[in-house]
Amino acid sequence: MFSDELKKYDWDETTRFIESRTAAHVRMALRKEHLSVEDFMALISPAAEPFLEEMAQLSHRYTLERFGKTISMYIPMYVSNACTNHCVYCGFNHNNPLARVTLTMEQVKAECEAIRKLGPFENLLIVSGEFPALNGVDYLEQVLRVCRPYFNNLTIEVMPMKSESYARLVESGLNGVVCFQETYNAANYKKYHPKGMKSIFEWRVNGFDRMGQAGVHKIGMGVLIGLEDWRTDLAMMARHLQYLRKNYWRTRYSVNFPRMCPAEGGYQPKVVMSDRELAQVTFAFRLFDHDVDISYSTREDPVFRANMMKLGVTSMSAGSKTEPGGYVSTPDALEQFEVSDPRSPQAVAADIRRLGYEAVWKDWDKVFD
Repeated sequence: MFSDELKKYDWDETTRFIESRTAAHVRMALRKEHLSVEDFMALISPAAEPFLEEMAQLSHRYTLERFGKTISMYIPMYVSNACTNHCVYCGFNHNNPLARVTLTMEQVKAECEAIRKLGPFENLLIVSGEFPALNGVDYLEQVLRVCRPYFNNLTIEVMPMKSESYARLVESGLNGVVCFQETYNAANYKKYHPKGMKSIFEWRVNGFDRMGQAGVHKIGMGVLIGLEDWRTDLAMMARHLQYLRKNYWRTRYSVNFPRMCPAEGGYQPKVVMSDRELAQVTFAFRLFDHDVDISYSTREDPVFRANMMKLGVTSMSAGSKTEPGGYVSTPDALEQFEVSDPRSPQAVAADIRRLGYEAVWKDWDKVFD
Protein backbone atom coordinates (compact mmCIF):
# COMPACT_ATOMS: atom_id res chain seq x y z
CA MET A 1 0.00 0.00 0.00
CA PHE A 2 1.16 3.53 -0.72
CA SER A 3 1.04 4.54 2.96
CA ASP A 4 4.08 2.28 3.47
CA GLU A 5 5.85 3.78 0.47
CA LEU A 6 5.12 7.30 1.70
CA LYS A 7 6.93 6.65 4.98
CA LYS A 8 10.19 6.58 3.04
CA TYR A 9 9.87 10.31 2.37
CA ASP A 10 10.14 13.02 5.00
CA TRP A 11 7.97 16.09 4.41
CA ASP A 12 10.51 18.66 5.64
CA GLU A 13 13.39 17.03 3.76
CA THR A 14 11.33 17.10 0.57
CA THR A 15 10.59 20.79 1.13
CA ARG A 16 14.28 21.56 1.62
CA PHE A 17 15.21 19.55 -1.47
CA ILE A 18 12.79 21.56 -3.63
CA GLU A 19 14.06 24.84 -2.20
CA SER A 20 17.66 23.83 -2.90
CA ARG A 21 17.10 23.36 -6.65
CA THR A 22 19.03 25.74 -8.88
CA ALA A 23 18.84 26.91 -12.48
CA ALA A 24 21.35 24.18 -13.35
CA HIS A 25 18.99 21.51 -12.01
CA VAL A 26 16.12 22.99 -14.03
CA ARG A 27 18.17 23.05 -17.25
CA MET A 28 19.20 19.44 -16.66
CA ALA A 29 15.54 18.40 -16.25
CA LEU A 30 14.49 20.27 -19.38
CA ARG A 31 17.06 18.36 -21.46
CA LYS A 32 15.50 15.01 -20.53
CA GLU A 33 12.56 13.37 -22.27
CA HIS A 34 11.75 11.14 -19.28
CA LEU A 35 11.88 12.80 -15.87
CA SER A 36 12.48 11.43 -12.40
CA VAL A 37 10.56 12.75 -9.40
CA GLU A 38 13.72 14.72 -8.53
CA ASP A 39 13.58 16.37 -11.96
CA PHE A 40 9.90 17.14 -11.39
CA MET A 41 10.77 18.82 -8.09
CA ALA A 42 13.26 21.04 -9.90
CA LEU A 43 10.55 22.12 -12.34
CA ILE A 44 8.11 23.12 -9.57
CA SER A 45 10.81 24.89 -7.56
CA PRO A 46 11.21 28.69 -7.40
CA ALA A 47 14.34 28.23 -9.53
CA ALA A 48 12.17 27.18 -12.49
CA GLU A 49 10.13 30.38 -12.64
CA PRO A 50 12.43 32.05 -15.26
CA PHE A 51 12.02 28.95 -17.48
CA LEU A 52 8.22 29.05 -17.81
CA GLU A 53 8.27 29.83 -21.53
CA GLU A 54 10.53 26.88 -22.30
CA MET A 55 8.41 24.63 -20.08
CA ALA A 56 5.24 25.84 -21.82
CA GLN A 57 6.64 25.01 -25.27
CA LEU A 58 7.65 21.50 -24.21
CA SER A 59 4.31 20.97 -22.48
CA HIS A 60 2.49 22.07 -25.64
CA ARG A 61 4.56 19.69 -27.75
CA TYR A 62 4.00 16.64 -25.55
CA THR A 63 0.29 17.39 -25.22
CA LEU A 64 -0.15 17.58 -28.99
CA GLU A 65 1.77 14.32 -29.44
CA ARG A 66 -0.41 12.41 -26.98
CA PHE A 67 -3.82 14.13 -27.17
CA GLY A 68 -3.93 16.13 -30.39
CA LYS A 69 -5.97 19.32 -30.57
CA THR A 70 -8.76 18.04 -28.33
CA ILE A 71 -10.32 18.97 -25.00
CA SER A 72 -12.44 16.30 -23.30
CA MET A 73 -15.64 17.75 -21.81
CA TYR A 74 -17.32 16.58 -18.61
CA ILE A 75 -19.96 17.84 -16.22
CA PRO A 76 -20.44 17.17 -12.49
CA MET A 77 -23.74 16.10 -10.95
CA TYR A 78 -24.03 16.48 -7.19
CA VAL A 79 -26.39 13.89 -5.74
CA SER A 80 -25.94 14.51 -2.00
CA ASN A 81 -24.39 17.04 0.35
CA ALA A 82 -25.02 14.90 3.44
CA CYS A 83 -21.65 14.32 5.11
CA THR A 84 -20.36 12.92 8.40
CA ASN A 85 -16.94 14.55 8.02
CA HIS A 86 -15.85 17.74 9.75
CA CYS A 87 -13.39 19.10 7.15
CA VAL A 88 -12.67 22.65 8.28
CA TYR A 89 -12.42 24.03 4.72
CA CYS A 90 -15.53 22.46 3.15
CA GLY A 91 -19.02 23.88 2.73
CA PHE A 92 -20.42 20.39 3.32
CA ASN A 93 -18.83 20.23 6.83
CA HIS A 94 -21.13 18.23 9.11
CA ASN A 95 -21.33 21.14 11.55
CA ASN A 96 -22.42 23.74 9.00
CA PRO A 97 -26.12 24.68 9.39
CA LEU A 98 -27.32 24.09 5.84
CA ALA A 99 -30.10 22.22 4.10
CA ARG A 100 -28.99 18.62 3.57
CA VAL A 101 -30.22 17.08 0.34
CA THR A 102 -29.85 13.52 -0.99
CA LEU A 103 -31.53 13.10 -4.36
CA THR A 104 -34.07 10.35 -4.93
CA MET A 105 -33.72 8.20 -8.03
CA GLU A 106 -36.53 10.19 -9.64
CA GLN A 107 -34.59 13.39 -8.96
CA VAL A 108 -31.37 11.83 -10.29
CA LYS A 109 -33.21 10.94 -13.49
CA ALA A 110 -34.55 14.49 -13.77
CA GLU A 111 -31.01 15.87 -13.33
CA CYS A 112 -29.75 13.56 -16.08
CA GLU A 113 -32.45 14.76 -18.45
CA ALA A 114 -31.69 18.40 -17.63
CA ILE A 115 -27.96 17.88 -18.25
CA ARG A 116 -28.65 16.22 -21.61
CA LYS A 117 -30.43 19.40 -22.67
CA LEU A 118 -27.34 21.48 -21.85
CA GLY A 119 -25.10 19.74 -24.36
CA PRO A 120 -24.02 16.35 -25.75
CA PHE A 121 -22.16 15.36 -22.59
CA GLU A 122 -21.16 11.70 -22.28
CA ASN A 123 -18.71 12.10 -19.39
CA LEU A 124 -20.61 12.52 -16.11
CA LEU A 125 -18.90 13.06 -12.75
CA ILE A 126 -21.19 11.98 -9.88
CA VAL A 127 -20.31 13.80 -6.65
CA SER A 128 -21.49 13.13 -3.12
CA GLY A 129 -20.64 13.94 0.47
CA GLU A 130 -19.50 11.08 2.70
CA PHE A 131 -22.49 9.69 4.63
CA PRO A 132 -22.49 5.87 4.25
CA ALA A 133 -25.98 5.40 5.73
CA LEU A 134 -27.50 7.74 3.12
CA ASN A 135 -25.19 7.76 0.10
CA GLY A 136 -23.17 4.58 0.49
CA VAL A 137 -22.51 1.75 -1.97
CA ASP A 138 -26.15 0.67 -2.31
CA TYR A 139 -27.23 4.22 -3.08
CA LEU A 140 -24.39 4.80 -5.55
CA GLU A 141 -25.18 1.55 -7.36
CA GLN A 142 -28.74 2.75 -7.89
CA VAL A 143 -27.48 6.14 -9.10
CA LEU A 144 -25.15 4.49 -11.64
CA ARG A 145 -27.96 2.35 -13.01
CA VAL A 146 -30.22 5.39 -13.42
CA CYS A 147 -27.46 7.43 -15.11
CA ARG A 148 -26.14 4.72 -17.44
CA PRO A 149 -28.86 5.09 -20.14
CA TYR A 150 -28.04 8.81 -20.40
CA PHE A 151 -24.21 8.80 -20.29
CA ASN A 152 -21.51 6.48 -21.64
CA ASN A 153 -18.78 7.36 -19.16
CA LEU A 154 -19.58 7.49 -15.43
CA THR A 155 -17.08 8.67 -12.82
CA ILE A 156 -17.65 9.12 -9.09
CA GLU A 157 -16.12 11.50 -6.57
CA VAL A 158 -17.37 10.08 -3.28
CA MET A 159 -16.10 8.47 -0.07
CA PRO A 160 -13.17 6.02 -0.36
CA MET A 161 -14.43 2.43 -0.31
CA LYS A 162 -13.28 -1.14 -0.01
CA SER A 163 -11.85 -2.82 -3.10
CA GLU A 164 -14.89 -5.13 -3.28
CA SER A 165 -17.21 -2.12 -3.30
CA TYR A 166 -15.34 -0.51 -6.19
CA ALA A 167 -15.47 -3.82 -8.07
CA ARG A 168 -19.22 -4.02 -7.46
CA LEU A 169 -19.72 -0.51 -8.84
CA VAL A 170 -17.57 -1.32 -11.88
CA GLU A 171 -20.03 -4.15 -12.59
CA SER A 172 -22.84 -1.59 -12.31
CA GLY A 173 -21.34 0.70 -14.95
CA LEU A 174 -18.62 2.66 -13.16
CA ASN A 175 -15.71 3.78 -15.37
CA GLY A 176 -13.66 6.07 -13.14
CA VAL A 177 -13.04 7.37 -9.64
CA VAL A 178 -11.77 10.80 -8.60
CA CYS A 179 -10.38 11.21 -5.10
CA PHE A 180 -8.49 14.17 -3.66
CA GLN A 181 -5.97 13.30 -0.99
CA GLU A 182 -6.30 17.00 0.04
CA THR A 183 -2.78 16.93 1.55
CA TYR A 184 -0.02 14.34 1.87
CA ASN A 185 1.21 15.98 5.08
CA ALA A 186 0.32 13.14 7.46
CA ALA A 187 1.38 15.14 10.52
CA ASN A 188 -1.08 17.98 9.81
CA TYR A 189 -3.79 15.98 8.02
CA LYS A 190 -5.90 15.52 11.16
CA LYS A 191 -5.94 19.27 11.76
CA TYR A 192 -8.01 19.73 8.61
CA HIS A 193 -10.05 16.54 9.06
CA PRO A 194 -10.73 16.25 12.80
CA LYS A 195 -13.70 13.84 12.68
CA GLY A 196 -15.33 11.32 10.35
CA MET A 197 -13.89 8.55 8.18
CA LYS A 198 -11.91 11.14 6.26
CA SER A 199 -9.85 11.80 9.40
CA ILE A 200 -8.06 8.45 8.90
CA PHE A 201 -5.09 9.35 6.70
CA GLU A 202 -4.08 5.79 5.78
CA TRP A 203 -7.63 4.81 4.77
CA ARG A 204 -7.80 7.69 2.33
CA VAL A 205 -4.32 7.50 0.83
CA ASN A 206 -4.59 3.72 0.35
CA GLY A 207 -7.94 4.11 -1.39
CA PHE A 208 -6.09 4.53 -4.69
CA ASP A 209 -4.58 1.05 -4.25
CA ARG A 210 -8.04 -0.35 -3.68
CA MET A 211 -9.28 1.32 -6.86
CA GLY A 212 -6.42 -0.22 -8.81
CA GLN A 213 -7.04 -3.65 -7.30
CA ALA A 214 -10.70 -3.42 -8.34
CA GLY A 215 -9.79 -2.71 -11.96
CA VAL A 216 -11.16 0.85 -12.10
CA HIS A 217 -10.52 2.07 -15.66
CA LYS A 218 -9.44 5.62 -14.74
CA ILE A 219 -8.27 7.14 -11.45
CA GLY A 220 -8.24 10.89 -10.81
CA MET A 221 -5.88 12.40 -8.24
CA GLY A 222 -5.40 15.80 -6.68
CA VAL A 223 -4.35 17.84 -3.68
CA LEU A 224 -6.21 20.85 -2.37
CA ILE A 225 -4.09 23.91 -3.02
CA GLY A 226 -4.36 26.13 0.06
CA LEU A 227 -3.79 23.74 2.95
CA GLU A 228 -0.04 23.07 3.06
CA ASP A 229 3.00 24.01 0.98
CA TRP A 230 1.79 23.20 -2.51
CA ARG A 231 5.22 22.34 -3.90
CA THR A 232 5.81 19.64 -1.31
CA ASP A 233 2.26 18.30 -1.65
CA LEU A 234 2.58 18.01 -5.42
CA ALA A 235 5.98 16.33 -5.14
CA MET A 236 4.33 13.70 -2.93
CA MET A 237 1.51 13.36 -5.47
CA ALA A 238 4.06 12.84 -8.25
CA ARG A 239 5.58 10.03 -6.19
CA HIS A 240 2.10 8.59 -5.70
CA LEU A 241 1.34 8.75 -9.43
CA GLN A 242 4.62 7.03 -10.25
CA TYR A 243 3.83 4.28 -7.71
CA LEU A 244 0.34 3.74 -9.13
CA ARG A 245 1.58 3.57 -12.73
CA LYS A 246 4.08 0.88 -11.72
CA ASN A 247 1.58 -1.23 -9.78
CA TYR A 248 -1.66 -0.68 -11.74
CA TRP A 249 -0.35 -0.12 -15.24
CA ARG A 250 -3.63 -0.98 -17.00
CA THR A 251 -5.33 2.03 -15.39
CA ARG A 252 -5.45 5.53 -16.88
CA TYR A 253 -4.74 8.53 -14.64
CA SER A 254 -5.72 12.17 -14.35
CA VAL A 255 -4.54 14.99 -12.10
CA ASN A 256 -6.22 18.15 -10.90
CA PHE A 257 -4.98 21.09 -8.84
CA PRO A 258 -8.06 22.78 -7.29
CA ARG A 259 -7.21 26.11 -5.71
CA MET A 260 -9.20 26.65 -2.54
CA CYS A 261 -12.06 29.11 -2.40
CA PRO A 262 -13.49 30.59 0.80
CA ALA A 263 -15.99 28.14 2.31
CA GLU A 264 -19.11 28.31 4.46
CA GLY A 265 -17.92 28.69 8.05
CA GLY A 266 -15.36 31.37 7.22
CA TYR A 267 -12.34 29.22 6.36
CA GLN A 268 -9.72 31.04 4.30
CA PRO A 269 -6.89 29.33 2.35
CA LYS A 270 -3.60 29.16 4.22
CA VAL A 271 -1.59 29.20 0.99
CA VAL A 272 -2.39 31.10 -2.21
CA MET A 273 -1.20 29.85 -5.61
CA SER A 274 -0.91 32.45 -8.37
CA ASP A 275 -1.90 31.85 -11.99
CA ARG A 276 1.78 31.69 -12.97
CA GLU A 277 2.42 29.06 -10.33
CA LEU A 278 -0.57 26.99 -11.47
CA ALA A 279 0.76 27.21 -15.02
CA GLN A 280 4.19 26.10 -13.78
CA VAL A 281 2.67 23.06 -12.04
CA THR A 282 0.65 22.16 -15.13
CA PHE A 283 3.72 22.27 -17.36
CA ALA A 284 5.78 20.29 -14.84
CA PHE A 285 3.21 17.49 -14.67
CA ARG A 286 2.99 17.27 -18.44
CA LEU A 287 6.77 17.03 -18.71
CA PHE A 288 6.82 14.44 -15.90
CA ASP A 289 4.02 12.28 -17.32
CA HIS A 290 3.27 12.79 -21.01
CA ASP A 291 0.13 10.63 -20.89
CA VAL A 292 -1.64 11.91 -17.79
CA ASP A 293 -4.94 13.72 -18.27
CA ILE A 294 -4.71 17.23 -16.76
CA SER A 295 -8.11 18.59 -15.79
CA TYR A 296 -9.29 22.12 -14.98
CA SER A 297 -12.70 22.63 -13.39
CA THR A 298 -14.93 25.71 -13.38
CA ARG A 299 -13.05 26.87 -10.27
CA GLU A 300 -10.76 28.60 -12.78
CA ASP A 301 -11.87 31.66 -14.76
CA PRO A 302 -12.57 31.55 -18.52
CA VAL A 303 -9.52 33.56 -19.67
CA PHE A 304 -7.05 31.45 -17.73
CA ARG A 305 -8.65 28.20 -18.86
CA ALA A 306 -8.49 29.36 -22.48
CA ASN A 307 -4.82 30.31 -22.17
CA MET A 308 -3.91 26.97 -20.59
CA MET A 309 -5.91 24.88 -23.04
CA LYS A 310 -3.10 24.80 -25.60
CA LEU A 311 -0.36 24.30 -23.06
CA GLY A 312 -1.15 21.08 -21.22
CA VAL A 313 -4.78 20.92 -20.11
CA THR A 314 -6.72 18.07 -21.71
CA SER A 315 -10.12 18.03 -19.99
CA MET A 316 -12.51 20.67 -18.67
CA SER A 317 -15.88 20.85 -17.00
CA ALA A 318 -18.55 23.24 -18.25
CA GLY A 319 -21.95 24.45 -17.11
CA SER A 320 -21.26 23.14 -13.61
CA LYS A 321 -23.70 23.27 -10.72
CA THR A 322 -22.13 22.33 -7.41
CA GLU A 323 -25.23 21.67 -5.33
CA PRO A 324 -27.62 18.68 -5.40
CA GLY A 325 -30.50 19.24 -7.81
CA GLY A 326 -28.89 22.34 -9.31
CA TYR A 327 -29.68 21.55 -12.95
CA VAL A 328 -33.43 21.15 -12.49
CA SER A 329 -34.03 24.13 -10.23
CA THR A 330 -32.35 26.63 -7.96
CA PRO A 331 -32.27 24.63 -4.74
CA ASP A 332 -31.76 25.82 -1.18
CA ALA A 333 -28.74 23.53 -0.76
CA LEU A 334 -25.35 25.19 -0.44
CA GLU A 335 -22.79 25.00 -3.26
CA GLN A 336 -19.63 23.10 -2.36
CA PHE A 337 -17.45 25.78 -3.97
CA GLU A 338 -17.90 28.98 -5.94
CA VAL A 339 -17.88 28.62 -9.73
CA SER A 340 -15.54 31.05 -11.52
CA ASP A 341 -16.50 30.08 -15.08
CA PRO A 342 -20.30 30.41 -15.44
CA ARG A 343 -20.37 30.02 -19.24
CA SER A 344 -22.75 27.57 -20.84
CA PRO A 345 -21.34 24.35 -22.33
CA GLN A 346 -22.07 25.71 -25.81
CA ALA A 347 -20.12 28.89 -25.08
CA VAL A 348 -17.14 26.90 -23.75
CA ALA A 349 -17.21 24.60 -26.79
CA ALA A 350 -17.43 27.59 -29.14
CA ASP A 351 -14.38 29.19 -27.53
CA ILE A 352 -12.49 25.89 -27.82
CA ARG A 353 -13.28 25.76 -31.55
CA ARG A 354 -12.23 29.40 -31.98
CA LEU A 355 -8.82 28.48 -30.62
CA GLY A 356 -8.46 25.72 -33.20
CA TYR A 357 -9.27 22.82 -30.91
CA GLU A 358 -12.12 20.32 -30.80
CA ALA A 359 -14.42 19.75 -27.83
CA VAL A 360 -14.70 15.98 -27.36
CA TRP A 361 -17.88 14.92 -25.58
CA LYS A 362 -17.14 11.20 -25.70
CA ASP A 363 -13.62 9.81 -26.00
CA TRP A 364 -13.79 6.24 -24.70
CA ASP A 365 -16.13 3.27 -24.69
CA LYS A 366 -15.71 0.00 -22.83
CA VAL A 367 -16.48 -1.93 -26.02
CA PHE A 368 -13.09 -0.81 -27.40
CA ASP A 369 -11.13 -1.84 -24.30
